[in-house]
Amino acid sequence: MIMKPLEKLVRKNIWSLAPYSSARDEYSGKEAHVFLDANENPYNAPYNRYPDPLQREVKQLLERVKGVPAENIFLGNGSDEAIDLPYRIFCEPGRDNVVSIAPTYGMYQVCADINDIECRQVLLDDHFQLHADAVLKACDEHTKIIWLCSPNNPTGNSLDRDEILKVIEGFEGIVIVDEAYIDFAHQQSLRQELPSHPNLIILQTMSKAWGSAAIRLGMAFASKEIISIYNKVKYPYNVNQLTQQQAMEMLKDPFEVDKYVKMLLQERSRLIQAFHELPICEQIYPTDANFFLARVTDAQSIYNYLVDKGIIVRNRSRIQLCQNCLRITIGTRTENNELLSALRQY
Repeated sequence: MIMKPLEKLVRKNIWSLAPYSSARDEYSGKEAHVFLDANENPYNAPYNRYPDPLQREVKQLLERVKGVPAENIFLGNGSDEAIDLPYRIFCEPGRDNVVSIAPTYGMYQVCADINDIECRQVLLDDHFQLHADAVLKACDEHTKIIWLCSPNNPTGNSLDRDEILKVIEGFEGIVIVDEAYIDFAHQQSLRQELPSHPNLIILQTMSKAWGSAAIRLGMAFASKEIISIYNKVKYPYNVNQLTQQQAMEMLKDPFEVDKYVKMLLQERSRLIQAFHELPICEQIYPTDANFFLARVTDAQSIYNYLVDKGIIVRNRSRIQLCQNCLRITIGTRTENNELLSALRQY
C-alpha cells in the first residue's frame, strides 16, 4: 500500500503553521562574538546563552554513531516528547484514532488520552507476538498512527520483523516503531528501512543502553519531511544545553556503551538462569531487553516482600496478559545477587 501524501496526513492547522522563530533560528553562525539579539543576561557564561534549538552538534555525532543523516533526526526532551508530538501533528482531537498493540508501553495510551484521541488496542498472542493482519484490521479511514514497540515493554521480546514490515507496507498512515531497547537485542534496528518506507518513524533513547536516563534525551528518525514538521511543532529550546553537552560526551565514546551492554547481557543470562530455580518462578518469557518478565506464584505478595527489603521491582499484574507477572530490570552483579538472596528466603 502506498502512503498517503504527507499533506493529507498532517492536521491542516499544523501543515499551515508558521512556527515561532527564535533568535538562534534567525542567526546560527559561529563567527559572531557579541550577541545582543536574544535578551540574554551577559553574565554567568556559558549558562546565560540559549542552547542550539536544533542541536546540530549532537546530531552530527549521532549521524556517525547511528548511520542516519542529521536531517533525518529529531531530538526531544526524552522519548515522551517524540511520542506526544505525532498526536499533535497528525491526529484531529475527537475524530482520529491510533492503533497500538497490548500489552505495551503505557505512554502511547496516556498521550492519546491527553490529546483526546481514541487508542485502539490489539492483543498480542500467548507468546506476546504481533499479527500484522489483526493490527491492520483494527484500522479505519480515521486511523493516523500505528504504534509498535520492539523489543516490547513490559514483555521484553522483539516483535517478528516480517510482521512489522507487513504493517508498515500495508498501512497508508504513519507507523512508529519504538526501539528504546534495541541495543540489547539480537534483531537489528529498522533504521536502514527509512529510505524505502517514508511512513516510518523510529524512536530510540539515551536512557537505556547509554545509561543516561537523567539527561532526558530521546531520538526520532524519519524522512526529512516528517522531521521538519517535528521541528516546526516542538518548543523552541526543547533540549537544554546541559543535556546537549552530556550527550556529546557520551557520543564521543560509543565503545563505552558497548561495555555496558556486554556486562548487562551477561548478567541477564546469569540472573534469568538463577531465577528459574526459585520456587516462586512459574515462567520467564523470552527477552531482548535489559529486563525480563516473570510469572510468579503471587506477584503482589512478592513485590511487597521485596519493598520491605529495600528492593524495588515492577508488578505488572494489572497489564493485559501479565497477571501475576513481575518485571525485573538487570542491575549490577551485586544488586542482582541481593535480589536473588532475598527471594531465596521468601
